[in-house]
Amino acid sequence: MNIRGNPGLREKLAAEYVLGTLKGGARRRFEGWLHNDAALRRTVGEWEERLLPLSEFAGEQPPRAEVWRGIERRLNLKPAAPAWQFWRQDSVGFWRGLSVASGAVAVLAVAVALTLTQAPVAPPAINYAATLTDEQARTAILLTGDSRRGVLQVRVVSSVAVASDKTLQLWAIPQQGHPRSLGILPDNRSATLALSERAIGADVQLLAVSLEPKGGSPSPDGPTGPVLFKGSWVRLL
Repeated sequence: MNIRGNPGLREKLAAEYVLGTLKGGARRRFEGWLHNDAALRRTVGEWEERLLPLSEFAGEQPPRAEVWRGIERRLNLKPAAPAWQFWRQDSVGFWRGLSVASGAVAVLAVAVALTLTQAPVAPPAINYAATLTDEQARTAILLTGDSRRGVLQVRVVSSVAVASDKTLQLWAIPQQGHPRSLGILPDNRSATLALSERAIGADVQLLAVSLEPKGGSPSPDGPTGPVLFKGSWVRLL
């Protein structure tokens, strides 16, 4: 297969390679092309810059039991002894472990007591994400949205030089009408803002961050300063 003359296919394969969905022989073949194609390596690098920041939003996933069994086989670990053996009073391991176990139980009891005194908090449900980049396609700001709670998290991931009399302001750009302000970033750092239909409505075409006077744009019609970063929502759920 010759992919040099097919830009669309090159982009598709590079994206799948970074995402990890390109597997088996297709992945090995693609890696072979990478060795001799500098332009293809640049394309992969561009996709890494676009997609890898989104990995910050991924929650932890416990490994499957098969993974642990595979590790045990490779390390030649012996299967765990039956539970009853640890309770034999003539077992040396039983008496050696008794003092350690007693201490662990005490710590566990304290942890449970502290947990019961705290009100349960539901984990955030991130169902929107966006990567805002500069003119060189470098990631500068990450957005995550929890529409159930109405919370928008804004994370500044690269240093942004802003004068003391200026501020960064986040906008939703609709397909028609004036841009809608979603808030300013206090001290030009990461912030938590309100998330509403103004930000995630079906008419929102683009997200942008502009450089404005301290306190935000003085115009009700939208940004008055230059747009530094822009990007679009990705619906996760």
